[in-house]
Amino acid sequence: MSAVATLNWSCKHTWRRSAKNTAWCLLGCAIGDFGTILYFQLTGIPLPVFAIMTLAIINGLITSIILETIILLKQNFTFKDALKTAFGMSFISMVSMEVAMNLTDYLLTGGAMLTWWVVPIMLIVGFLTPWPYNYWRLKKFGISCH
Repeated sequence: MSAVATLNWSCKHTWRRSAKNTAWCLLGCAIGDFGTILYFQLTGIPLPVFAIMTLAIINGLITSIILETIILLKQNFTFKDALKTAFGMSFISMVSMEVAMNLTDYLLTGGAMLTWWVVPIMLIVGFLTPWPYNYWRLKKFGISCH
């Protein structure tokens, strides 16, 4: 039997903790991602959709790492340890979140566009995509960023 199959997936405490961690990650990712898409949407700079989304993903990763580093610094981490932890512990989660959000945007709007109705859907998909991974990571390693 695999380790994933034997893992206890019904721990309410871990689901709550992983939801909190995922929400912080989502906030950080959304700031950079949405900010980038909105910038290109408002300025009308002619850039291919793939280029805008690539920049949005990169900026989302950067802002998420910055936010998580700040949170860890408030928990008395040194800057070096906070940055290393923020970058290492959540990178898979952040990448999956970013790709899911941008793919959702593309599939629903046909481009890199923020509308009043697509943003909540992007946030929900962005939250749900990495949440089980964050739960698994907490359960398996007993670690989290927050």
